[in-house]
Amino acid sequence: MLQYESFLNPQVILNQRKIWFFHKLSCSWSAEKNLFLLSLTFLNFTGLWKGVLGDGFDMSTINFGAAQAKSKGDLQLLLMGSATQLAKPKTKTVFLEDLPPEEIAKVQEPSGLVNMGNTCYLNSVVQCLRTIEPFRQGLIQNTPAAMNPSGGSNNQNVLFLATLRDLYNSLDRTADPVSPGAFVTVTKMTFPAFSQTGAQGQPMQQDAEEFYSGLLTLAAQETKDLSSLKATDEELKGAINIADAIFGMVMEETLTCDETLSGDNAEPPVIKNDLHRKLVCNIQGGHGTTTNVTHIYEGIQLGLEGKIEKNSQLLGRNATWTRRQRLARLPPVLVVQFGRFYWKETPDSEDHAGVKCKIMKKVAFSSTLDVYDFCSDSVRKNLKQSRDEAAAEEEERIKKKLDGEVNEIDKDVKMTDVNDGEGKSGESDELKAALALSLVTPAVGPGLPSNFQGHYELFAVVTHKGRDADGGHYMGWVKASSTSNIKTRKIADTDVLNEDWFVFNDDEVSPCKTEDILKLQGGGDYDMSYLNFYRAKK
Repeated sequence: MLQYESFLNPQVILNQRKIWFFHKLSCSWSAEKNLFLLSLTFLNFTGLWKGVLGDGFDMSTINFGAAQAKSKGDLQLLLMGSATQLAKPKTKTVFLEDLPPEEIAKVQEPSGLVNMGNTCYLNSVVQCLRTIEPFRQGLIQNTPAAMNPSGGSNNQNVLFLATLRDLYNSLDRTADPVSPGAFVTVTKMTFPAFSQTGAQGQPMQQDAEEFYSGLLTLAAQETKDLSSLKATDEELKGAINIADAIFGMVMEETLTCDETLSGDNAEPPVIKNDLHRKLVCNIQGGHGTTTNVTHIYEGIQLGLEGKIEKNSQLLGRNATWTRRQRLARLPPVLVVQFGRFYWKETPDSEDHAGVKCKIMKKVAFSSTLDVYDFCSDSVRKNLKQSRDEAAAEEEERIKKKLDGEVNEIDKDVKMTDVNDGEGKSGESDELKAALALSLVTPAVGPGLPSNFQGHYELFAVVTHKGRDADGGHYMGWVKASSTSNIKTRKIADTDVLNEDWFVFNDDEVSPCKTEDILKLQGGGDYDMSYLNFYRAKK
């Protein structure tokens, strides 16, 4: 403890190079440097002295006797400082309020879009497309040159895409809500149907899927420059614009007549390929069907098959044909529309105009989608080869792990010498190269790796809330970019990772989780999925 007599001779303390604290705590210090900020405290009395304890400081100048006389107990010394030279921090501390707006936007929640009057259909789709970087790069690559009046393009269409590009740039530069006023105005000029107003002059609610389809149709016409994708003609698989290279899928349709005999006298099937930019999940089941669709897989399968009436040249009349569609080229981004809206005839009404209705039933979906069963035979063959190779690698990895080996599997294809190991002739090298090439699985779509297995992961959802097909409210749900090293937990009793998402309710942006997304199945008045955006799983 610090006794009164100790302070009567402060020089002794200096020679010992130690100061003893209350409860015998000690702190070493150096008299050669300016080290400690010293203050004295006893009971409720503070401020006897404070300052820098220098090399020649005279401790006798401090009136320890007066301090002890006023105290009812022991004195305490509070030392602040360090006995070593303070090092500068390796990383400079930067406060959020000191950052420019564009840097703040990178570390905070993404910015929302102001509702300009029933424009939630537009806001939700724009937010979902915002995370597709190849699409945004395609807008940048195609809009500047196309703005030239002598370029020969439709300037209204190009203005629409350029305004969308600028809107994305504005969203990236701020964390505050952005007004899409210019884009909404150009949208209504480009698509007059979206400028409809109600009886009181208010803007009418529009369909988010119609806006999505119209946007991609227009983008397909104006984004012919594919250089931003950095892909060869072989890798593009016939895609001639940005929209089709990212969203486009080739659908192989086969029509078979049900009313002609089989064999040589049968009506030959009609096979054709069409370009689609979405799949439809038929949740209604169709007229006269007893199918109860409860999962997205069942609805897509039902939407790819059906019956139509078509002329038969062999019969010389209309006949019933079976329609069967299969994916002959897969896209990097796959969009699925839930067929929640349909047109219902109203023969008993005065105008017989019919009414647009909404199907509220619950249709489940998961965070991944396997399209293997929806593909053509040629695509399925390639997908199966990739899956077999992956299964063989996994089996080998498990086998080595069980055998106690720790080295990773060599993924390179090891070729045996076709000339008994000599490998000297040019012909042998050519045969090796040809054989190795034959083992490479062809890509099944533009931008897809050769080992793609047909699995897609969900990354964005457009939902609709409300029972009125011409009203209600749309919101966008987008998966957050993974920047954290923290291990993501799984949803209880499943193998699904409970990852971070954001929900865009116009200008209000809130965090959510994968488990919240999987609840958007319908079956009530809550938000239900209308457009699901999937990307090829690596």
